[in-house]
Amino acid sequence: MEKLSAVLIVKNESARLRRCLESLAWADEIVVLDTGSTDNTIDMALSLGCKTFSLEKWEGFGKARQAAVALATYDWVLSIDADELADPLLQKELLALRERDFEGKAWRLKRLSYYLDQPIRFCGWQNDAPLRIFDRRQGGFDARAVHESVHTTQETGTCQGWLHHYTYPTRQDHFARMRFYGDLSAQRKLEQGRRSNPLDALLRAKLKFLKMYFLRLGFLDGAKGFRLCLDSAWGIWYKYHRLWQLGK
Repeated sequence: MEKLSAVLIVKNESARLRRCLESLAWADEIVVLDTGSTDNTIDMALSLGCKTFSLEKWEGFGKARQAAVALATYDWVLSIDADELADPLLQKELLALRERDFEGKAWRLKRLSYYLDQPIRFCGWQNDAPLRIFDRRQGGFDARAVHESVHTTQETGTCQGWLHHYTYPTRQDHFARMRFYGDLSAQRKLEQGRRSNPLDALLRAKLKFLKMYFLRLGFLDGAKGFRLCLDSAWGIWYKYHRLWQLGK
């Protein structure tokens, strides 16, 4: 039977970490790579039996996640975030897959995300199933600073259980994250030779709202679905506005 390492990168996640780690109790080890916490995240991870490390230099999410993968003892890896947890059905399913050596496949996990504590079933989030379980001998994370993903030569499958993703408990959290990601993404686009202007930023924001709210059926998620679509459109505006500012 193959053994599995669950790996996380974290920063100031003491409020959410315990819930996530408790859903990983079945894993053969849990590796936590801290990226600069100022709360008691590290102490909590240690108290719950995790192998805990500190990242020496921040170079973006892709490299940080791959660094965490490299710290694992076992070649089969589950990458997960502190604001996520595996539901009981998914835990049972993953235990059974481990007994079958994961059938030699990399696995996608269906993810149900929550916005302001409400599950979002539309808005374009309904088909979210990131690849999270893989054999590191056959793949790993790319080096993108933001919106990183796993690339593997393995055949892939999709689990039936759910990974619950508790994204933003407040709008302030959402806006702070969009600014952070927006700055990283704008810098990357600038380095690729991309440019923007105020009109371009505004049009992209409007298209984002229309796509999420109408084409991706966000109106079916009610008031919080509308708020998510509107706030996400602001995030697109911010990213391309920053690109314009950086490129002036």
